[in-house]
Amino acid sequence: MVKVSITVPVYNVEKYLEKCLDSLIGQTLKDIEIICINDGSTDNSLSILEKYAKKDSRIKIINQENQGIANTRNKSIKLAQGEYIGFVDSDDWVSCDFFEKLYNAALKYKADIAAAGIIRATDKHEKMFLEFKKETVTNNTDKKFEICDIPDKSYVCNKIYKLSKIRYFGLKFKNDVTYEDIIFTPEAVHKLGTLVTVPHTYYFYYKRQGSITNTKSNKNNHSYAVEIANKYFKENNIDIEFHRTKICRFKICNLTIFKTKRKGDLREAILFNIIKWRY
Repeated sequence: MVKVSITVPVYNVEKYLEKCLDSLIGQTLKDIEIICINDGSTDNSLSILEKYAKKDSRIKIINQENQGIANTRNKSIKLAQGEYIGFVDSDDWVSCDFFEKLYNAALKYKADIAAAGIIRATDKHEKMFLEFKKETVTNNTDKKFEICDIPDKSYVCNKIYKLSKIRYFGLKFKNDVTYEDIIFTPEAVHKLGTLVTVPHTYYFYYKRQGSITNTKSNKNNHSYAVEIANKYFKENNIDIEFHRTKICRFKICNLTIFKTKRKGDLREAILFNIIKWRY
């Protein structure tokens, strides 16, 4: 049986796709399948996929007319044959031991979800965005939300999920919603069982100009996704405000001089975005 199904939605990413695929075929975990759904690309993305599929039989290509990332991810959930499933965006990449460490940790603790850290990358630098310094195992919803920094960081791609549980609960990505992670991830973390955090391996999120999440015109779409997520929290009696980060900024001439961050019981002050202290 395939240990992990890795799903990759592909749409006009010829500049970034090879780096993504190189990181996947080079995984230290060999018992994987890589499901690439070409979502109506009009550039050379399909040619790149075909080139890689010829040299690695684990790559499976599905072609379809453009239907959006949510549709491609839902299709991959139906097609996947792995014990666990992971989601990788086609302009991102992962550490070479990413899926091996997540799979081994999930197996060790019989966890439904294993989560790794996130590094945000640009063409100029990389910055730690979410880090786990030790293995933490829990099946408590509040604790799972706390350690994964949900809802502030409701990312789907830095985790693997027990595929049978995803199917059992009928979890799907909501079509026609730009920020579908914001809706899917909290529900998955809430409904699935034990979660384990995995240190020292990372998902690299590439922040590029022109991407959906880097476009100011999509603020309304983000608000809509947050609204749907908040409705889910309310319906399931999840007190999410305790887990939400609240920031107050103090500016002079539109320059932030001092700010405070509050999340749960944690209080932090930051001077000039350099000097930090907790209180």
